Amino acid sequence: SVIVGALVALSIAALVLSLVRVEDVTLPPTVKYGMVFDAGSSHTSLFVYEWDSDKENDTGVVSQTFSCDVQGQGISSYANNPPEAGNSLRECLDKALQVIPAEKQRDVPAYLGATAGMRLLREQNSSATEQVLAEVTKTMQEYPVAFKGARVLTGEEEGAYGWITINYLLDSFTKYSPKAHTWLRPEAPKIFGALDLGGASTQITFMPEGSVLSQNEASEFTLYGYSYNIYTHSYLCYGQNEMLKRLAKELIVESSPSTRVHHPCYPKGYNETVSLSSFRASPCTDGSDPRLPRGDSTVTLEGRGNASGCLAALRKLFNFSACGQSQDCTFDGIYQPPLRGQFIAFSAFYYNFKFLNLTEGQPLAVVREAIKGLCTRSWEDLSSSYPKENPKRLPKYCANTNYILTLLLDAYKFNETSWNNIFFQMKAGGADVGWTLGYMLNLTNMIPAEAPARLKGHSSSLWAAAIAFIILTLILGLAALLL
Repeated sequence: SVIVGALVALSIAALVLSLVRVEDVTLPPTVKYGMVFDAGSSHTSLFVYEWDSDKENDTGVVSQTFSCDVQGQGISSYANNPPEAGNSLRECLDKALQVIPAEKQRDVPAYLGATAGMRLLREQNSSATEQVLAEVTKTMQEYPVAFKGARVLTGEEEGAYGWITINYLLDSFTKYSPKAHTWLRPEAPKIFGALDLGGASTQITFMPEGSVLSQNEASEFTLYGYSYNIYTHSYLCYGQNEMLKRLAKELIVESSPSTRVHHPCYPKGYNETVSLSSFRASPCTDGSDPRLPRGDSTVTLEGRGNASGCLAALRKLFNFSACGQSQDCTFDGIYQPPLRGQFIAFSAFYYNFKFLNLTEGQPLAVVREAIKGLCTRSWEDLSSSYPKENPKRLPKYCANTNYILTLLLDAYKFNETSWNNIFFQMKAGGADVGWTLGYMLNLTNMIPAEAPARLKGHSSSLWAAAIAFIILTLILGLAALLL
């Protein structure tokens, strides 16, 4: 009879528990990580990003948590020794894994995107390109991350992802509202254009008025619930390193067969010896050009510090006549709609103008005077004034800054007025400006939103009441049986 009483008491308790209200407990979202290698023409950098698993309008709110510059040159320089391309990444990978919690590492999507340096190598030697990417893949697969692949980005992808990065960092897409405790789209978002100058290519990207007429230069994105149609074009061989090679080649061709050639952009007193075979190594300098002297002899470039001569020589690198009378054209016959809005100029645009040490928003006339003054300084003056500056980079600033002026004003068609719409910067919101963050943002659109983890459970107060009721019922049942 005691057992029967206990069973009755337990049955009553079970009935009470079944009537107790079940509550949903929502756990906080987990943090996810992603890593992207930016394998440029002159160097490689690794960026690690993080975002909460519950996303804003199907796009992760991503922030940069770590960056690392890979030692050595870009991976395209390892064409003759592909295994070293993979080995070069190890130091930065090891450092990144110290930042990412061990239990999260195997879920971290990892990518490597190669840009213009590898695009050039692919034109020249496609098998070497595949070998370099294979070695990079082999190295990445040794690490406890979810490696998603290494590939060569198109120039248009590079431009578009850079545009996404800029507008994300400048709150053009979404902005956190402390009052609403959520992310909101600005009422009148200011969409910026992007100007990127690398070692082997340059990109221009912006939202034009109306639609983009040429589908070759059109890209469409959906971010934070809104669609964006943009114009983007990439000019291969118009990055600053390839530009310098092309300029040197043209000066040599014009002075042939002399072995001492005047270089108007280099400072007076500076000499540089180049091998003619180096011009045959890049598709940009067209090694098959019959005007180029034969053989592997060397030529000495002698600096002349001639600002106007430098500008004139650089203009010859562009084919402006190919556009005819068309206003929707930059150079080489390439379509571009009229410029619109403000632009962020980053990468080599920023680093070269930073050297001029001008404050933001200087009139174009002041910029021109600063460049002219730079070009007329002797090598002795420059090297003694900037002892910490890289001696390989220092003599190139005159050519680089004049080239940027030519590109922005004559090619992209900025003018005295719209020049004030260009802002030279390399960071925004604590993150580096470049294509990798935009790549991650676009990637998060493809990762399904993770529903907040939910646990079915009872509140602690209800559990206490239920247990007290069970004990009381057992005591009363036993007392009734004994009586």
